[in-house]
Amino acid sequence: MASLIEKLPLTDKRQEIVSDCCSLLDSEVKKKTGLKGLLVKGGYKVLKAIKPGAVREAVNGLLDDFLQALEPFHTDFEKKASGTFGQSIKGRISEVAEALVQVTDRKAKNSKHKGLAKMYKKMRPSAINNVAEAIPGLADLMDKHYLS
Repeated sequence: MASLIEKLPLTDKRQEIVSDCCSLLDSEVKKKTGLKGLLVKGGYKVLKAIKPGAVREAVNGLLDDFLQALEPFHTDFEKKASGTFGQSIKGRISEVAEALVQVTDRKAKNSKHKGLAKMYKKMRPSAINNVAEAIPGLADLMDKHYLS
């Protein structure tokens, strides 16, 4: 049974996958509304202003950790072997969101960038919901790049 990392062509298409993830993130941030949406959009704008290219760098730096967090879901998918991997994670949105947020929690806790860690801490209460809303797009992205 191949791992998720083996099923994604990271060696050949890492930059394309990172670009697709950045586009998904931009799209999800743009959709946010209300007071919480303003906070997310503001935090995202600050991140981009502090360091141009920070989003791409962060996505690239977190990609392997996120894929590792998705590995248990991939293992379950491989055992069932029905549908697509994306469809399988769409059926487990809250669990997938929790696994992905745990990655960013660990990174924020160990971050040398105290300002970014502080901003993350302020945004953390809505993180699970924000990530959960992005799972359908992430699922489609996984299916786009997944090697059958």
